[in-house]
Amino acid sequence: MAKFTDIIGQEQLKEQIRSAIDTDKVSHAYVISGEKHAGKEFIAGVFAMALQCEGEGAEPCQTCDSCRKALSKNHPDIIRLTHEKPNTIGVDDIRTQINNDMGIKPYSGPRKIYIINEGEKMTIQAQNALLKTLEEPPSYGVILILTTNVNALLPTIVSRCVVLHMKPVEDKQLRQYLMESMKIPDYKADICVAFARGNIGKARLLAVSEEFENIREEAVTLLKHIGEMELHEIMAAIKKIGEYKLEVNDYLDIMSVWYRDVLLFKATNDVNHLIFKEEIQYIKKAAGKSDYEGIENILKGLDRAKSRLNANVNFDLTMELLLMTIRES
Repeated sequence: MAKFTDIIGQEQLKEQIRSAIDTDKVSHAYVISGEKHAGKEFIAGVFAMALQCEGEGAEPCQTCDSCRKALSKNHPDIIRLTHEKPNTIGVDDIRTQINNDMGIKPYSGPRKIYIINEGEKMTIQAQNALLKTLEEPPSYGVILILTTNVNALLPTIVSRCVVLHMKPVEDKQLRQYLMESMKIPDYKADICVAFARGNIGKARLLAVSEEFENIREEAVTLLKHIGEMELHEIMAAIKKIGEYKLEVNDYLDIMSVWYRDVLLFKATNDVNHLIFKEEIQYIKKAAGKSDYEGIENILKGLDRAKSRLNANVNFDLTMELLLMTIRES
């Protein structure tokens, strides 16, 4: 399915798009801004299909010839820009696929729609080339620029576009989606929601990721027993964490959520709002062992570890300092 009602959250954005279609005040250019995996491509696809739909109203009917072509990504008047260089959209990509093509009238639909994913990868030259088309677009042309970073676009580009900002999806909506649509059990949905931070695509990826499940189990096992571990066992744990070096931020995020649970339980003695509620006996034990200052030290230590790793400080040394802080706090 691909309708506006299938977009989870983003009510203001959806209303803005629907209103533009209903009132026939569709702009020639839009920027859809949101995090990676947030669903920008899906929104752009629904928007494009709605603009080409042969039915009435703002919602795409999904049954007409135009909608069927859009659903199969074979619509001749919905063009998705491609680029050979993975990290760069060059001036030739814009000229050949948009500028030179837009002068040709639509083949079957009322409009020609161009979707530029990862718009932040456009070079300055590419953006300047696109600007020429944005300044004098044909009446049927619509350009959708999808980006994780609006600031990477030239102000002259942004000023000629309607900017649609995606917002984090509410935890309640994310949890409901994972449990009802993906049949994820409640305890796992809680963990995915905590890590997704309002990003539905990330929540979906985490829910089906075996790697994330393995990292979670490794991190939780370590935290359950770190208080009794000897130095040589801690060094062995660091070596094990090293196997997840590429996903170490996820590993550290799991630790952070664990100690936020410890802090919350210590303050409220309430299990209901914990993420790791199935580990309550260990959460309770950690809350009893550490005072508030100790738990705050651990959370600060986790933030410091992230900063150090981002600055390419030695991995083993960073993790040793972190685990010693955790054990002693």
